[in-house]
Order: sequence, then structure tokens, then C-alpha cells
Amino acid sequence: MSYLFTVSPDFTPDHLSGWYIFNTWLQRQSESAIHLEMYNDFPSQRKAIKGDEVDLIYANPFDAAMLVREKGFLPLVKAMGVSDEAIIAVNAENPVADVAHLSPGINVAVTEDPDVTMMGMIMLEAGDLHAGNIQTNVYDTYVLVAKHLLKGDADVGIFLAEAYDDLSNMIKKQLRILVRSQISVIHHSLMIGPKLIDRRDEIQALLVAMNEDDKGKDILNSLGFKAWVKVEDEEMEFMIDLMEALAT
Repeated sequence: MSYLFTVSPDFTPDHLSGWYIFNTWLQRQSESAIHLEMYNDFPSQRKAIKGDEVDLIYANPFDAAMLVREKGFLPLVKAMGVSDEAIIAVNAENPVADVAHLSPGINVAVTEDPDVTMMGMIMLEAGDLHAGNIQTNVYDTYVLVAKHLLKGDADVGIFLAEAYDDLSNMIKKQLRILVRSQISVIHHSLMIGPKLIDRRDEIQALLVAMNEDDKGKDILNSLGFKAWVKVEDEEMEFMIDLMEALAT
């Protein structure tokens, strides 16, 4: 039987090849046929999830609630020392130095990454800004968010911190960070679906031990990770509850 593995579309492009190498490793270690399917955007990936096509997913925290509560997924692991944080940035030539000094009516560039956009919108509240008094423009990637900031099409960009940090130095020199979130308990998770639930402990153990040999370390490094650490069900429930609280 073949299984489908996918990765949240907000991963940084530099790590694309790493995910394919990781998938090959996982197939060999688990002795299972696992196909990696990369979706171009969140809507197409969620359509596949709702159609019960996905069996393993490196999921963003916003989708975790739907995966757990509607589709019977359970957490496996998360990347050690990695959390999801948001950055609000402007063109370096923008005179505004504080979110509180931003004005209603600004154009805000975002992606379809819902948890990052939500965190960014919470930080914009410091300037009395909300969905009703700003113009939001949605782009496919964080590189495009940066591009439109540089072109002057957007006044503010909301980024996943990891994606911002991975931008080229040339681009970052032309941007300026106004604020970076420090929530620290929100993270992506590698999750397992109903068809593989019986093998949860086995696959989890393989992943947690992945950094114990040089080949596994190299593959993790290609993903930008040091190691996988186990995610307990209680930790996942806490994060889901926190995401829902932040969304209200």
C-alpha cells in the first residue's frame, strides 16, 4: 500500500530538495511506499486533506486543529528548538519606526499562511489597525511579499520569521523589521493520519533517533533542523487551544 506525504506550502524553497531526500530516507527506514506530494498553495493542500488523500503531513499550527479534530491525525514530532514566529517589516526607506505609528488605510502584504497572518494582525493592533481599516493583498510566497514591499506596492509585509531570515542579504538590506513575535509555543508538526496510526510509535521512534547517525544528521541539516523531538498529545491540544484563543 502506498501512502501520501505532504509539507505545508509555507516551507522555504531552499529546503525543497531536503524534503525529497527526507522522504526517501523515511521510505527506506519504514519499509513503506511513501509518495511526497508538494502542493503549490494552501487551498489545494486542504482539498487533498479533506478528500482523505494525505497520510503524513508536516503541518502548520493553524491546520493542526482540523487535522486532529476532523481527520483523526495525531502528532509525531517537531523540529528541536524551532517555533513559528511572525515578523512585520517595511521598506527600509519607510520613515515609520514603530507599529504604533502606522496609519489606517495602509496596504499589507501577506501569504495564505493563516497562523502567521493571524499573529501579524495581532501585532498590528498596537497601531489600532484591523481588517476593517487596512487593505490586505495576498501573495503566493514570502519572496513575493518582499518583492511588493520593495516595489512600493505594499506598505507593510507579514512574514514567517524563518522565511524572512532566509531571504537574501541583498533583499533584507532593503527592508526593516518593525517587530518580531516571541510566542515560542506555536510550531509546525509532523503528523500521522488514520491509515498509519497503528505504526505511530514505530515511525515516531525512527524520527526521534534520526540525528544519531551522520546520514540522518545531514538530511536534517538539509531541512534546517538539528533533530526531531516527540510531540505529546497534550502539547498538541494546548497549541490548538492557544491558536483558537488567539483567533477570537
